[in-house]
Amino acid sequence: MNQHPGSPRPADGPPADAQQADPDEAQAVRREAGGAESSRANRSWWDRNADEYQDEHGAFLGDDRFVWGPEGLDEETAGLLGPADRLKGLSVLEIGAGAAQCSRWLAGRGARPVALDISHRQLQHSRRIDARLAARAGGTGGDAPAPVPVVQADAGALPFRDGSFDLACSAYGALPFVADAAGVMREVHRVLRPGGRWVFSVTHPIRWAFPDEPGPEGLTAVSSYFDRTPYVEQDPSGRTEYVEHHRTLGDRVREIAAAGFRLVDLVEPEWPAWNRQEWGGWSPLRGRLIPGTAVFVCLRD
Repeated sequence: MNQHPGSPRPADGPPADAQQADPDEAQAVRREAGGAESSRANRSWWDRNADEYQDEHGAFLGDDRFVWGPEGLDEETAGLLGPADRLKGLSVLEIGAGAAQCSRWLAGRGARPVALDISHRQLQHSRRIDARLAARAGGTGGDAPAPVPVVQADAGALPFRDGSFDLACSAYGALPFVADAAGVMREVHRVLRPGGRWVFSVTHPIRWAFPDEPGPEGLTAVSSYFDRTPYVEQDPSGRTEYVEHHRTLGDRVREIAAAGFRLVDLVEPEWPAWNRQEWGGWSPLRGRLIPGTAVFVCLRD
């Protein structure tokens, strides 16, 4: 699960403050940011921060777990991709795969996944996990699992032929971090076969109205839900370091329909009692009151 540019599992949403106090640190602003700028900044951001991200969240994400967001909604029980026993033999594209934990879960059910991410460093972590699992299997006499095939690419220009996949999925990957999310939808539609399923999770749009704080201070709306101005972090010289794009629920539905998909479900996971972790602005306190994740289940007719 990337919460950043294709990598990413959930990114920390936009903070309340427009500027950070320390002039030597990155500044957070709301301003326009185009496709090339967003792609370049987010690729670099994830390459720089992949190690810290995997260190901090690796235990929650697991090596071969498919989790849709910080709430901990697990595909093993949710079944949003369809019955697990029907995944065997399906070709699957995971977009914004990070260290390919979701793809590894799919492979364990007999699917044939390909993990795509914009960040080379995130995909190196996928190789690291594959190597560790292989060494562990070899040390116990078991069969070593095959490494997950990985591809470094931008989600807006998928390097695959039309109709290459039966299924596509993304857990907090790519879509919040590209300027042209509608273009990503069209690309996914292109590479899916008729009848294919496209399931993706993103930060719930309502979160953009609230400060990115897990405590009580994050429970008061301070920004307009309808303000689609991108959230940008830039260094003191003005160079863009990170970009995240906001779309309303209606925007997402229109992008889905315009690309030729049929929306069959929209899941807003509730925060479970067992999950006591905080992750950016996600927390048990906020999770009991407002949704943090939206999962869209779409079909290519």
